[in-house]
Amino acid sequence: MAHFAKLDENNIVLEVNVVSNSDCGDLPFPASEPLGIEFLTQWSGGYTNWKQTSYNDNFRKRYAGIGYKYDSVLDAFIPPQPYASWVFNEQELWWEPPILYPTDGNRYKWDEETQSWVEVIP
Repeated sequence: MAHFAKLDENNIVLEVNVVSNSDCGDLPFPASEPLGIEFLTQWSGGYTNWKQTSYNDNFRKRYAGIGYKYDSVLDAFIPPQPYASWVFNEQELWWEPPILYPTDGNRYKWDEETQSWVEVIP
């Protein structure tokens, strides 16, 4: 099965659809992509802004999720920024907190107001 992200005019993922391998010519990526887009364009009534995504993160860095953005320069799906204080790591293509997650084995959640990790007490 091949997976395709439907993108809006700003390349934000609206949904992800599954297309059978046979509708992609039983070809591997990237040869499968134009055939899958052709299939989805017909299936959707003419919508053309689709990008293939890899469920196993084999290409385009990671599997596309709703709200992710497709960056054509990086050829990657970028998750939304989780907090205003987090910084984008251009090598990992991921958002990072300004303070590293504690490594003491406890569970924490990010508190944007104090910009710190707060332990989650069960």
